Amino acid sequence: MAGADRSVARIEGAGARGPNSLRAMEHAHDLDLIRPWRRATIAVTAFAAVELIVIAGVAIALLGNPIAGHFRESAAAASTPHTRATAPAPAKRATLARGDVSVMVLNGNGLAGAAQTAADKVGAKGYLVGNVGNAPEASPRTLIMYRPGYTAEGARLGRDLHVRVVRPLDGLHPAQLLGSHVVLILGK
Repeated sequence: MAGADRSVARIEGAGARGPNSLRAMEHAHDLDLIRPWRRATIAVTAFAAVELIVIAGVAIALLGNPIAGHFRESAAAASTPHTRATAPAPAKRATLARGDVSVMVLNGNGLAGAAQTAADKVGAKGYLVGNVGNAPEASPRTLIMYRPGYTAEGARLGRDLHVRVVRPLDGLHPAQLLGSHVVLILGK
């Protein structure tokens, strides 16, 4: 068995012997061939890094201004408070002549003939009298309601008849006015 151990020990690189001088020489010789490639790789990598920096700089210069402008606009929009969209202000002056404004007169006070008496006063002021009848409910005070777009006409009728409460339609639909622009509801 001792002979078998010796044959294994003779195999190159097997066993506990000193450094192999033949192999060390091969590696030293290979290093001279590797170094030029390593230098070339480092040089090409450095050149590519410089190219990347130049391309990034050009891209920022060309695209940076539009993007920066966009960021400035969005920052300005975010810093301004949001305002509600307001409806256009109603006309301050009536656009229809008194003779062109149709007024529906409804009796909301329960007195017989009150609506016809009020309709006569409305007609005497120059307005076109529409339907005359009873209100669906009793009203505590006399008021004028106008359909959308006829604010100024309703205010003018209120001034002409000395009625203080003038407001948009409430509880009535425009279709219920039967073509009238303004409704006069007599109260108690």
